[in-house]
Amino acid sequence: MLQRRGRATAAELAAELECSERTVYRDMQALGEAGVPVYAERGVGGGFRLVDGYRTRLTGLTADEAQALFLSALPSQAAELGRAEAATAARHKLLAALPDRQSSLAESSSRRFHLDAPRWGRAVATPPALSALADAVWADRRVRIGYRRDGDVVSRLAEPYGLVLKQGVWYAVARVDGSYRSYRLDRVESVDDTGERFERDPSFDLETWWDRHAAAFEASLLRRRVTVRLSPRGRRRLWGVVEHAAASEALSGVVATDADGWTVVELPTEGLDFAATAIVALGAEAEALGPPEFRDQVAQILRAAAAHYADSALAGRTA
Repeated sequence: MLQRRGRATAAELAAELECSERTVYRDMQALGEAGVPVYAERGVGGGFRLVDGYRTRLTGLTADEAQALFLSALPSQAAELGRAEAATAARHKLLAALPDRQSSLAESSSRRFHLDAPRWGRAVATPPALSALADAVWADRRVRIGYRRDGDVVSRLAEPYGLVLKQGVWYAVARVDGSYRSYRLDRVESVDDTGERFERDPSFDLETWWDRHAAAFEASLLRRRVTVRLSPRGRRRLWGVVEHAAASEALSGVVATDADGWTVVELPTEGLDFAATAIVALGAEAEALGPPEFRDQVAQILRAAAAHYADSALAGRTA
């Protein structure tokens, strides 16, 4: 920090480092004893400074700080993983080691870009198991997890390879009985360290595995097909009411287009209930064509809504 700023008072350092001024004075003494040429200027405009021309190299990074560098763009997630202090320290050391121009650009990026992972209206609590599993991932330690599934808690001996944050929800990717699986952390009831280390498969790539797993999972959900007629506006709004994979498949395979610009598509869906809810959400911009039970379900929802509003209007006139 002194290298970047040129000068800083004990109060300024204490405020940024969230410690007492007494701690700052002790740290300055320790730096001096370690051979760092730091000195204090008294009076107005004074503070701590480094001897002109002195620059530290990036040799002071600890293992935790080096790992945290990869999380420095995700401050809230770094905190959830127990690496907030390490990420801050690593960021300061990295900025200090960069030339002034690059340091300024790097620091300004954090003021211009921010990642807020969860969807709107979705408050996500940090899973209690996250910290313990993060420690196991860092250290390649085998753990026994208690996982809630279908109302029961099952025990699994797992080798945690990585953690994935998907729309505000944390998942652990682990090798269990020789195969890789994913576990939602908010369903993990317990994490017990076995005290054993495991050997990682060097060919395993977390990002590649997750992309394939996510694509296969989405495809497995979209088992049914329904036929829908969409207006041009309905086609644009479809992306907001169904999963991205479903909208992409439907709109890339248009069955027919009429003179008014309406198109007929085959929409993949998890089930008729999901499809009916989506089509109703599109209002007059969509029409359910088939199968007959799907069209009947949409019509039933709309008739019930129409009856409700008719009763409300009548009640209002009566009042």
